[in-house]
Amino acid sequence: MINYKINTKTLAIIPISNTKTKIYESDDVLIVDKNAKRIISENCEYYGSSYEGRKKGTVDLIGVTHKSPILVEDSNNIIFFPTCSPRLKECSWISLNNLDTYNKLENESIIKFNNDLTIKIPVSNKIINNQVFRATRLESVLNKRRAELIEKKH
Repeated sequence: MINYKINTKTLAIIPISNTKTKIYESDDVLIVDKNAKRIISENCEYYGSSYEGRKKGTVDLIGVTHKSPILVEDSNNIIFFPTCSPRLKECSWISLNNLDTYNKLENESIIKFNNDLTIKIPVSNKIINNQVFRATRLESVLNKRRAELIEKKH
């Protein structure tokens, strides 16, 4: 598969190599012939912005400049967060919307999604916790602004 459209069923985007990525959906697992960062970037563009624009939005909204969560698609509030610097080839992207729980396993984290799928990520639970906090903060600020906008209409 060459092109992939992130959607509400997308759970995680996990690099396999420099040119292949495994994508977990709630009911499927796909292999895409692109790296994870490119998939995120192309989907930001598909949904109306650039990766750089989405990242700048995150900086403006919550002040996070490194390992920024990204609002990939705004009408469904699809937010993904990176597990490390997106510049690194081993960076995975996790869907905030589909995340259920995460737990520590030595120097790794076990991530459980809403559909009960669990995956191991080779980063500490502290890093995942921090990334979830940032993504949740982004979601909260966006929801507050949307509510203010709706209030102004009425």
